[in-house]
Parts: sequence; C-alpha cells; structure tokens
Amino acid sequence: MNDSLGIVEAIKVTLEGSLELECGKTLKNLDVVYETYGDLNSDASNAILVCHALSGNHHAAGRYEGEKKFGWWDSLIGPGKAIDTNRFFVVCPNNIGGCHGSIGPSSRNIETGEFFGPDFPIITVKDWVKSQAMLSDYLGINQWHAVVGGSLGGMQALEWSRLFPKRIKKAGVIAAAPKLSAQNIAFNEVARQAIIKDPDFQGGRYLDKETYPKQGLRLARMIGHITYLSEEAMRSKFGRELKEEKLNFGFDAEFEIESYLRYQGDIFSESFDANTYLLMTKILDYFDPANEFNGNLSDAFREIEAQLLIVSFSTDWRFAPERSREIVNALIEAKKNVSYLEINSPHGHDSFLFANSDYVKGLTSFLEN
Repeated sequence: MNDSLGIVEAIKVTLEGSLELECGKTLKNLDVVYETYGDLNSDASNAILVCHALSGNHHAAGRYEGEKKFGWWDSLIGPGKAIDTNRFFVVCPNNIGGCHGSIGPSSRNIETGEFFGPDFPIITVKDWVKSQAMLSDYLGINQWHAVVGGSLGGMQALEWSRLFPKRIKKAGVIAAAPKLSAQNIAFNEVARQAIIKDPDFQGGRYLDKETYPKQGLRLARMIGHITYLSEEAMRSKFGRELKEEKLNFGFDAEFEIESYLRYQGDIFSESFDANTYLLMTKILDYFDPANEFNGNLSDAFREIEAQLLIVSFSTDWRFAPERSREIVNALIEAKKNVSYLEINSPHGHDSFLFANSDYVKGLTSFLEN
C-alpha cells in the first residue's frame, strides 16, 4: 500500500550546548526544526536520517493541515514506499543556516537581539553533520540504521559515514560528488553575484532595512534551476513552444521555458532567504573530504564502517555519473562495502526526487537488507 503519510507537523527544539565550527567560530543553543515519520522502536535501531539538499528543508513528506502540497521527497517516504514508515522511524531536520525555522541568517542573535544577516558564520557539511549528531543525542538515537540524502544531502550522508563510523550502519549517497568541479563553482558564483549586486541586498542587511533582494534571488534560482534539468527533460516538457501562436518581437517571456523559469524564480524568491542561499552555495563549494588527506579520497574513507549505496542518474550533468564513480572507486580502494546503481532517467539532477522503479527497488533493497 503506497499511501502518503497524510497530515504531519514540524517540531522545534533548542539543542543546548556549543557547536565549534570549522571556520573557528561558535554557535550556542541551536534552534533546530525537524519532522519525524513512523515510530521509533524500543531499542531505537530503526531510525533513518534524511538530509536535504541546497533549497530543501525539514518538510520531506506528508502535508500540512490546510495545504495541498506534499513534502519534497513524498514520492519516496511513506507507508510501503522506498523509505518505508511502516518499518522505519524517519527524521528530517532543517539544517542550521537554513531559513525555515532552524538557526540561520534570518534568525535573531540572542546576544544582540538583531538579525544575524551577513554575520551568520560560514558553515560546512562537517558542521551540519555535527549539529545532526547533537539532534541524534537529543532524540536518544545512538546509531542510525541509515543516513540518506540526494545532492548536497548525499554529501552529508557520506560525511556521516566518515565522521561517526560507529553511529551509522548504512549511507545512501544519491546524485552527489566528492567535490564540486570548477564549472559547478562557477555556476554558484554567478548566482551569488546576482544576489549581492541587487541594490536591495544592502550588504546582507536587507531585513534591518526592510528591503529584500527579490530580483537577485529570482535570477539566482533561475540559473540554478537550469542546472537541475536535463536537455532531454526541457525538450520533452517545453521544446520551443510559444506561449502564444506568434512571435511578439520583444523581450517579455515568449517561449514556455522562459515563462517556466520566471515562475520558478518568483515562487522561490518569496519563500527563501537570500543570505541562506549565499551560505548554502558556499557549503557546496567547500565540500572536499580529501582536502585534509593531501587530495587522496581513499585515505579520507579509511575509517568508514558503514555499508554504502552510491546512486547516480544518466542525464544528471550537474553531478554526472562519473563523479559518483569517483566515490565508488575510492571506497573500493579503501576496501569498503559499497554498491553502485546508475539509473536511466530523463530528469537530470532532479532525478533523485522522482520514484523511478529501478531507483525505488535499489533503495528499498539497500535499506531492508
């Protein structure tokens, strides 16, 4: 039975204590918002941590009271689905630095009473994993049955297996890469510049100035969205279709793809924080577990004990299959327990969001064995 979870609720907790960040700064008493699905068993051995990607949040499955929209991974989380809530207790947090309730740039600094804004420290995937370990302690989960995520979420799953080898049995690393290519860093920089150069950005102090860099964030999202789709998906969905039956010989949106990108940019700019977007793209840029091992990725994986599943998608050109194979080869060289699944999918990088049958079968088998 493949039903949705139905109505879900978010939970907010303050994790007491200090988190020492890689940048050298400290965050204290972390406000973290998260959702849970399913029931934790008596020995807390059935817990799965779901890690979100750049623009994601804690709302991974089900829907809120009075809303029709379901969580971003509802196709894979729920009763009888790949991440089966009849069997597993699933936790999905909004990462620190986010803008959906967890401490981040749009939060107020309790020491000053002002918005953090651009003063919120630069954080890393390693910092995220350490904050998630604090949440694990709060929930009484000493070891995750699995940590799973796509894209930037997959990087977190991989980092979990490195940093806390005793606290994770399985890691699902989906549509990820061992580090960003120069091209990917370039896309992120163009997106950041679109935001920073918006006159309403106000040096990141827009909340204090009661302004908002809507146009910059809108453009940044349009740039990002192009990289998430494949040419095949764009051609199939939009082709060169016109909104009207004739050309208007102007600069308004005439092609369906133009209209779609503008719509996506508008929606995103109304629900996401610009400083958070800057922060998230830097987190992506900085991810490189091999960096502290003189560039040797297999050495970075020496302490891993978890079983790993690496998944890539044929039309994903943002994190192409060969990037996943870099991870696989390094894990094999480090003599780790790894499986690799390359899925034929037309949806580009966004493929990890869709319930492709082979993808579902592979993930289901990995989690249940």
